[in-house]
Amino acid sequence: MSIPKFILGDNTEFPNAIYVIHTEFPRFIINLENDNVEWFEDFDAEDQKELETETETAIKDATAFYDSEVAKYDE
Repeated sequence: MSIPKFILGDNTEFPNAIYVIHTEFPRFIINLENDNVEWFEDFDAEDQKELETETETAIKDATAFYDSEVAKYDE
């Protein structure tokens, strides 16, 4: 099965939270309400350098994805 790189999510138990799920390495969910990140990966010291670079880019991309999706609803 092919899945998109980003998926939007919400939950009625957290009505103000907006989640973006990143499905590629490093896999995570970011709550755009408060920028909390929950990782699906276990990292070791060797991954640290790659993680820092990948994470910064992935979080910026997740935010841009959300902004793009919301703009489509406004059209």
